[in-house]
Amino acid sequence: MRQGAIVLAAGYSNRFGSVKICARLNNGRTVLQQTLANVRSFTPHTIVITRPDIFPLIVDDCPYVEVFEDAEKGMGATLAYGMRLILEQGDLDGCLVCLADMPFIKPETYRKVGEALNFDNIVVPYFAGRAGNPAGFGACHFLSLTSLTGDRGGRAVIRQNPDVVVKLEVDDPAVLQDIDTPDDLSRYDSTS
Repeated sequence: MRQGAIVLAAGYSNRFGSVKICARLNNGRTVLQQTLANVRSFTPHTIVITRPDIFPLIVDDCPYVEVFEDAEKGMGATLAYGMRLILEQGDLDGCLVCLADMPFIKPETYRKVGEALNFDNIVVPYFAGRAGNPAGFGACHFLSLTSLTGDRGGRAVIRQNPDVVVKLEVDDPAVLQDIDTPDDLSRYDSTS
């Protein structure tokens, strides 16, 4: 099964105070560099979706980055744009939807989500009974994802298809740890 990943990197970092995906971790990598290293350990077929003003800051870190001119329309619209790019490729059976501001998710977590994914299902990692990221979508859901709008991401498609959702328990608290503030970065980086 051929799988890919979309990394959403078009947020506005309002609570962070600067471009959070460019913040440095204790290991010297940026948040985005670490996220990409972990995602790409699962699949080399990775597309980063970003805004025009962030593109020059990250282009050297990304093997494949696309600019979404309308990123202010929200995460759902950004994901829809990314899924249209995936559909144009036409050769993937599944796709993980990843957030650029989650650098501490273990590479094996991406692999486990990918291993549980098939053409028809949706896989959501759970830690301590709470749904996290990345969500995996089988190819039969790609078209639905292209119609998303606003700031909801893939949740609407997950809610519309409860009978095919696999709730995958993982031993990785980082599936719940997105970075919104400098304090989040300090707290999570010290535990990773």
